[in-house]
Amino acid sequence: MKRLIIFTLLLLAVVNTWAQRFEDYFEDRTLRIDYTFSGNHELQQLYVDELVVMPRWYGRRHRLAELPLKGNGQLTVRTKNTREVIYRHSFSSLFQEWLATDEAKHTQKSFENVFLVPFPKQPVDITIELRDYHERIVATMTHSVDPSDILIRKAGERHVTPHVTLQQAADTTRCIHVAYVAEGYQQHEMDTFLDDCRVAMESLFQHEPFRQMQNRFNMVAVMSPSAESGTSEPSKGIWKQTALGSHFDTFYSDRYLTTLHLKRLHDVLAGTPYEHIIILVNTDHYGGGGIYNSYNLTYAHGEHFRPVVVHEFGHSFGGLGDEYPYGDSDPMYFADTEPWEPNLTTKHSFTGKWEQLVAEGRAGLVEGGGYLSKGVWRGFENCRMRTNEEPEFCLVCKQALIRLINFYTE
Repeated sequence: MKRLIIFTLLLLAVVNTWAQRFEDYFEDRTLRIDYTFSGNHELQQLYVDELVVMPRWYGRRHRLAELPLKGNGQLTVRTKNTREVIYRHSFSSLFQEWLATDEAKHTQKSFENVFLVPFPKQPVDITIELRDYHERIVATMTHSVDPSDILIRKAGERHVTPHVTLQQAADTTRCIHVAYVAEGYQQHEMDTFLDDCRVAMESLFQHEPFRQMQNRFNMVAVMSPSAESGTSEPSKGIWKQTALGSHFDTFYSDRYLTTLHLKRLHDVLAGTPYEHIIILVNTDHYGGGGIYNSYNLTYAHGEHFRPVVVHEFGHSFGGLGDEYPYGDSDPMYFADTEPWEPNLTTKHSFTGKWEQLVAEGRAGLVEGGGYLSKGVWRGFENCRMRTNEEPEFCLVCKQALIRLINFYTE
């Protein structure tokens, strides 16, 4: 009887896998959904801003209803008639980071957010939800999308930003599409930008597991010109006119370099082959930032450029958490909740992380991580996600990255 049950479950899994074919539900186009996330520490609200259609779909075409990581937010696409889940996506956002700051306790703000899903053949319902740091749903909204809606704006068919292929994947239909985007480079500085892209790419593929899985990545450089060189530095009273309006001092943290203009970013990228985004900023002022399944920014001209661009890709692509302490204020991790990041644990629910590596004596539980000195554990004393000086990702992070790359490409 036990063998029969196992066989039945396996059969159902196989049937389900084959039943959900990309072409049954989606066209080879991208539906871009622009949202506004707004509110404060007490109340958060979600709004649809705009729908955009772009040629070609560069995300996964298999395991459509699965999530490799939980993230701090999730988006679910369901058929309108049968309510079948046909696509899921997880993410984090600057808005959710901001909610943990003191400013969010007395100020209301709004943030742009942009997500890409395959373009549906039939009307669908899309549910988006945000979770707090205890994994409780704090805001949710469901809206309908009719693919025949005449107000879905077309983008990426004309006036596409010039771009060049830096590396072509062995199989471009089952790979990870990454776009480098120029920020703060004037038109006459595009050769410098391309050189910076090559340095960044070389740095990434010097690290395992990216080195051994390099042929699963397709990479392009998108040459978006800025009116001025550099980026804004509000603490110095410097404001620049740049393609993406990036700036330091995000949340009043001097090294936190981000852009709040996500619609502008995706307008620049429309018509290019992309899913994951690395923005290179033409500055020698140290800084960067990475948000899971959104983007990362990295300063491109300084002694730590190479380790920083790899570290931030660990955030934006890999969903890896920071492993260093940072003052123990505004905590984002709590004893009653297991972090969704695969390289951190509160020991609340350690199963499925690196417990096997611990059992084999190949990793441990080292206290300190997620900006806290106590109550959060990492697998090794040092890692690329902890210091710029450490040359490699630790074994725990390598394991997590391999799992993620396989999810997208196998």
